Amino acid sequence: MEKNQEVETKNGEGVEESKSLKDGSICGYESLHSLLSANLKPEIFQEVSRLLLGLNCGRAIDTIVLPESTKALSSEHDFDLQAFCFHADKELLRAPRVVRVGLIQNSISLPTTAPFLDQKRAIFQKLKPIIEVAGSSGVNIVCLQEAWMMPFAFCTREKRWCEFAEPVDGESTRFLQDLALKFNMVIISSILERDVNHGETLWNTAVIIGNHGNIIGKHRKLFWQNHIPRVGDFNESTYYMEGNTGHPVFETAYGKIGVNICYGRHHPLNWLAFGLNGAEIVFNPSATVGELSEPMWPIEARNAAIANSYFVGSINRVGTEIFPNPFTSGDGKPQHADFGHFYGSSHFSAPDASCTPSLSRNRDGLLISDMDLNLCRQLKDKWGFRMTARYEVYAELLANYLKPDFKPQVISDPLLHKKTL
Repeated sequence: MEKNQEVETKNGEGVEESKSLKDGSICGYESLHSLLSANLKPEIFQEVSRLLLGLNCGRAIDTIVLPESTKALSSEHDFDLQAFCFHADKELLRAPRVVRVGLIQNSISLPTTAPFLDQKRAIFQKLKPIIEVAGSSGVNIVCLQEAWMMPFAFCTREKRWCEFAEPVDGESTRFLQDLALKFNMVIISSILERDVNHGETLWNTAVIIGNHGNIIGKHRKLFWQNHIPRVGDFNESTYYMEGNTGHPVFETAYGKIGVNICYGRHHPLNWLAFGLNGAEIVFNPSATVGELSEPMWPIEARNAAIANSYFVGSINRVGTEIFPNPFTSGDGKPQHADFGHFYGSSHFSAPDASCTPSLSRNRDGLLISDMDLNLCRQLKDKWGFRMTARYEVYAELLANYLKPDFKPQVISDPLLHKKTL
């Protein structure tokens, strides 16, 4: 996007304050990367990019040139399209294990006042050409955003939004199964699940659809501990239970994958658990807004990729969703009718600390990346994080912490509270 608004001067002292426009851009630019590219000299931009994005095998991350027909489809359907490649060093005993992975971010298609079925079907219609572009571009695994088949209505506390919930083998899964089979592609689909076999219990669930159109399994957000957010407008505990599926890793035709749904990214032990179970790629389908989490967004997943020697795909929805009835927050703000701006910015992080530029903050998008999974073991060999970890020490500390009589190991300065004469 071209710059369409100058930086505004807002206070009497003439201090310039950079403001995001109401359309979700950054001073008229779709992303931080595009803002820097347009305003820095090429040699300065190259150095800034090195510091922000890191190096992959000693050089800047490569871009992938996609066919003009693919670019034309992204223009026709108005979605951001970017493609990159993570390399690994050449090995003597193993062939490269390159997979092509995609992330899709999107806004809702109709106002939240429209009939629910119309809203869902409109999202299907919007996503189908984006998924088809991914499939025709050779993507092997694609992940959609959290609760992609509905507005993110979990701020409202209104129970009528539960009507969007569906069984694991429901309409959304069937829609994606046909596309998975057509393109020989694994699809990760995060839905609001209705568990009809257990009292109509609702869960926030990622369904893993195999490249033959089969359901490989599911993972629920996140586990028996309290990983359902209760912060600001996030009232998700009103709608679904904490998950009960552990930290499963799904062995697919293209690699071993895990799904750390949204709020789970704030818990380092979640990332660790997927790594201990052998994940090579962990996806983080999310729905999060700028004021709450954007400074954390480029950091947490990248840290996880480094610490656990795997790739991470971070997906966030786009747009501002306005609901019919105003609601209040847990932080005392006046009642309002929207969650805030979902800032997109989906990206990939690699175990060598490199990462891709992010997709747009304000448009639908498809991010494609080739990644050589050999890089995971190469970084384990280089840094030895797994080998040098002291899990028995951590286990002892955690076991003691769970006891009612736990006392923190704090050694105080004996002179700290001594009275001076």
